[in-house]
Amino acid sequence: MATVVAKTGVRREKGWLYYLDKRGNVSRAKMARGGGRKPKGKPQMVAKAGVKREEGFLYFIDKNGHVARVKMARAGGRKRKAARRKTTRRKTARKKTTRKKAKKKPARRKTAKKKTARRKKTTKKKATRKKATRKKTARKKTTRKKATKKKTTRKKAKKKTARRKTARRKKA
Repeated sequence: MATVVAKTGVRREKGWLYYLDKRGNVSRAKMARGGGRKPKGKPQMVAKAGVKREEGFLYFIDKNGHVARVKMARAGGRKRKAARRKTTRRKTARKKTTRKKAKKKPARRKTAKKKTARRKKTTKKKATRKKATRKKTARKKTTRKKATKKKTTRKKAKKKTARRKTARRKKA
């Protein structure tokens, strides 16, 4: 199945991941184990292979440490785009009655929402108007009370002065 591309004879060590890098050489990187911290250090080049990659093949390091390749089940790149087909959707026959019912229900809901929104707005406006009128009337009442108190005190003062005058007249 796999064909050997370059014989490197790399011996593997535990805790290292061996792969073919961008330049076509065999490299290794420290593996992260058990969800711990990321391993420190850069990937190391182990052996020079100088492999030039071709599209549609998967390259790996086999058991013997040689660079091997296998044809991919799903070839990437240009071939994949050409293989795509346009699928046509089949329309299923539906009953006309179900379509009509489906169209009517959303229309009713929308109008109901609009009405409730309008109602809320009008009630809010009315409430604010009532509050404003209450404040105005409350202010007027307080001013009236003060004015009436002043008038009564003035009347009482006038009466007192009138009594004094009459009392003085009687004495004299």
